[in-house]
Amino acid sequence: MPFAFLDRVIESDEDRLVAVRSLTAGEDYLRDHFEGFPVMPGVLMVETMAQACRELLARRGHEGWVLGEARGVRFNSLVRPGQTLRVEVRLRTMDSDRAEFQGSGEVLDPGTVQGASAVTGRLVLRPVRLDNAPSAEAR
Repeated sequence: MPFAFLDRVIESDEDRLVAVRSLTAGEDYLRDHFEGFPVMPGVLMVETMAQACRELLARRGHEGWVLGEARGVRFNSLVRPGQTLRVEVRLRTMDSDRAEFQGSGEVLDPGTVQGASAVTGRLVLRPVRLDNAPSAEAR
């Protein structure tokens, strides 16, 4: 199962990115979540925001970052098939070991441009370390 949750980027600049994910009834994970009442799992809403963060970092020339922390995450509305999750992430701080973002997602019905809040939270991404060397913080 592919785990690419950004259908397209709508806007971006140096510190902000807005992207969308349109949910269809054919998503594999909807068969079990929940039977008879399919909704996008909260963890996948967070992953969609994390992918938007990674895309923003990649556009800035920083590849190979993964979600390290999700803090203050709140879920407010369900996202169902036929609806779109519009995510917006803003880079707050960044150094060589972490990038902190504020993220939000809203659920849009077809034909709407503004919807109800679906998810909010602070995400921290960290670079992948392939050499297994501890970071300066851990030493």
